[in-house]
Amino acid sequence: MKYQYCIIGGGIVGLATAYQMLKKQPGLKLAVIEKEDHVAAHQTGHNSGVIHSGLYYKPGSLKAKNCIDGYQMLLDFCNEYEIPYELCGKLVVATSKEEIPELEKLYQRGLENGLTQITRITQKEANEIEPHLKVVEGMKVPYTGIIDYSVVCEKLAELVKEMGGEIYLNHKVEKINLFEPNAYIETAQKTFVTDRYINCAGLYSDKVAALTQKNIDTRIIPFRGEYYMLKPEKRSLVKNLIYPVPDPNFPFLGVHFTRMIDGGVEAGPNAVFAFKREGYQMSDVNLEEMFESLAWPGFRKVMGKYWKTGLGEFHRSFSKGAFTKALQKLIPEVQEDDLIPAEAGVRAQACDKFGGLIDDFKIIEEKHAIHILNAPSPAATSSLSIGNTIALMALK
Repeated sequence: MKYQYCIIGGGIVGLATAYQMLKKQPGLKLAVIEKEDHVAAHQTGHNSGVIHSGLYYKPGSLKAKNCIDGYQMLLDFCNEYEIPYELCGKLVVATSKEEIPELEKLYQRGLENGLTQITRITQKEANEIEPHLKVVEGMKVPYTGIIDYSVVCEKLAELVKEMGGEIYLNHKVEKINLFEPNAYIETAQKTFVTDRYINCAGLYSDKVAALTQKNIDTRIIPFRGEYYMLKPEKRSLVKNLIYPVPDPNFPFLGVHFTRMIDGGVEAGPNAVFAFKREGYQMSDVNLEEMFESLAWPGFRKVMGKYWKTGLGEFHRSFSKGAFTKALQKLIPEVQEDDLIPAEAGVRAQACDKFGGLIDDFKIIEEKHAIHILNAPSPAATSSLSIGNTIALMALK
């Protein structure tokens, strides 16, 4: 099976890349290779469905640029293909006076990223929007929206096939051999011969890169995010999206409330080390993958740095009461009985050898391959922009 390009991974980044490449070069011989029986099976299909504004990201970073560009590209795509979404906005709130300086820093960062419509709001103004909210001061972010990214992926897959691309489901990549001038990608069913391949394998992107490259300096560490849903009769406690001021010493956003496109209200996530790369349940364990993560020198340094915070996250994982207490910092009326366990997600967090949790997107280019080694949130919002960037790299 000879192709000009093969894309490994049928999540939203892989499909958006295929879509952008076929738009730029109609008739391209291209295949998407996905190990599951449907697209968007892992990170894309397990996220909370937020359209991010670009508020949090370092100005000038790949995250900031691709999120802001990708935001408008995503909205245009949804409008063109009648995919439901809603720009409901969100509040980021300080629940104590001590958090106000960080809220101000976040506000200034948003302005630097071109988000001119964000506004600082008082306690009274915040409670007019979210009456049940505990807040000292806040920030209104009107750009934020909600969507189902699985629906976006289904449309992308449909368009890829309409434009002549092929999508192979149930094809897990097992080996990649490089014999000039081609790469040979082996699955249990067939071998794909290609001029170049693009590694969009998400939670396994470092593993795929290691099939041909020695001494990969990045390791994917899986973090499970566990969620609850508010009972239907308690959804009125939350009107839209409510986020805390993020802890500057921890690389995750903290538990928050998200109204979803289907009307449900999601609460969470925490962020706990997962004992399996696709470990959506606490009981999911893969000893080989777990020990690979624990043996990575960078992750051991991360554990040494964040062990107190990490223990708190695990405590919330085992204790519904502790999880509820964290949520009550935002909505004091929420009670344990109001929460129903919901589907978890796993975030592919790239970690370098020196203990750095890589914050920005990381893309490595070589002769026969382009490896997307870090594409965490807001990758779904940014996907069409990331896909465009990769397409330009691949086709140049």
